[in-house]
Amino acid sequence: MEAYSEFAKVYDTFMEDIPYEKWIGFINEYMHAYAITPRIVCDLGCGTGKMCSLFAKRGIEMIGIDNSEEMLMVARENAKVNKHNILYLMQDMSEFELYGTVDLIYSACDSINYLLEEEQLLSTFKWVNNYLEPQGLFIFDISTEYKYESMLADKTFAEQTEDAAYIWENYYDAEEAVNEFVVNFFIKNEQGHYMRTEEYHYQRAYSTDKIKELLDQAGLELIGVYDDYTSNPHHENTLRATFVAREQGKRKGI
Repeated sequence: MEAYSEFAKVYDTFMEDIPYEKWIGFINEYMHAYAITPRIVCDLGCGTGKMCSLFAKRGIEMIGIDNSEEMLMVARENAKVNKHNILYLMQDMSEFELYGTVDLIYSACDSINYLLEEEQLLSTFKWVNNYLEPQGLFIFDISTEYKYESMLADKTFAEQTEDAAYIWENYYDAEEAVNEFVVNFFIKNEQGHYMRTEEYHYQRAYSTDKIKELLDQAGLELIGVYDDYTSNPHHENTLRATFVAREQGKRKGI
């Protein structure tokens, strides 16, 4: 089953603690530091469009890209309800296409980890480089090896709300650096019955050195690696590493 096909229905319920405003604050700080007044921003792996909507409220033209039709259905409905004119495209981020260049591209909430092959990650970085404006920035995060090994490992997680519940069984293969999690969802239907569905998800852990190497191959210059959308440098116990990059040779616009 495609990742997030059923989870899309209850994604925002179970992800309500995600600090979207914190992430946007970090992105805004770097846009300010590099004198970017964004006209168009692209979100790679936009999911249900939460961050797209928050940026749209600030008057920024948004493009959201995701390979899950179900996630995009929720995103489009949310945009309609909030009267946001957001362009949502169903594409693979390793092969994405835009109609022109944009001022900022970001990818949040470990979407990058779903690229299981280095070739896919390199291709994504090359397309980012292709569609960035000369003064543009690329900001993204990854779940780290430390997170997979110490926090997720071979553990089971569960959560329940009034209308849904899930059981998450996690397995991490350190040799292959691949994290697999099997999620069983129990979602209440209109008749009040709980329907069970099972989804398989796979993510890959990338070292910061490998990310740096692939950014360089794609012609992108790494500005910094930070600890979970803060000004603190990435360290060995970082759970979510945040990267800021731009095209090599481009100069700070201040």
